Amino acid sequence: MKEIEHKVALVTGGGSGIGRAIALRFARAGGRVAVLDVAEPAARDVAREIEACGGAGLAVPCDVSRQADVQRAFQAVAQRLGPVDILVNSAGIAHVGTVEQTSEDDLDRLYAVNVKGVYNCMRAAVPEMKGRGGVILNIASVASTVGIPDRFAYSMTKGAVLTMTYSVARDYVADGIRCNAIAPGRVHTPFVDGFLAKHYPGREQEMFEQLSRTQPIGRMGRPEEMAELALFLCSDAAAFITGSNYAIDGGFVTLKM
Repeated sequence: MKEIEHKVALVTGGGSGIGRAIALRFARAGGRVAVLDVAEPAARDVAREIEACGGAGLAVPCDVSRQADVQRAFQAVAQRLGPVDILVNSAGIAHVGTVEQTSEDDLDRLYAVNVKGVYNCMRAAVPEMKGRGGVILNIASVASTVGIPDRFAYSMTKGAVLTMTYSVARDYVADGIRCNAIAPGRVHTPFVDGFLAKHYPGREQEMFEQLSRTQPIGRMGRPEEMAELALFLCSDAAAFITGSNYAIDGGFVTLKM
């Protein structure tokens, strides 16, 4: 079954982690996938993986925090693959710290990528989708809706992602544009491994297991599991769903409150 066959899907942050898993899954579902990432070599690697499996992949270097860069990227995608049918905003960066431990530079850096980056991409996508329909999926977080220790700046940005999702869904429902979000819990990505190596050298396995237990289900999520939900929400099977946020967190929000 090719759930999004012939559709053009643009995935930001597609070079690694959740974005990479989504890009690869969309390609297997028949999508023509543009992999946007600030790390061009990583984007090229994913595009090559897609092509090696017989799919249509395109690597596009892009800093989502720069509106002109995003506009150029969308133009490149339109020229090579066609107008965007599906936008997945997965590009994001993290920060660990309380408000006292968050500098102005930290806040500006997270805002630029996690909030402005999502705005820039939706602003570029909506005009292409108006009149013919389309789907936008934003990667939010459990931090959008619950308090998590030492995640002040990150929580701020993901809360903004969620409310932008609701706003765009409401403003463009009559134009046939659906906009939803997913809220992952802790997912085992390269960021987690890097975080543990930096902050807990020599104790990586111990801390990995401790962090895994913060999900009631007893483990971290896998990027591929996020991709399955993303595919459903971006397919016609979810045609009646818009303005919604889906937790995919091993029970973190509902079973621990």
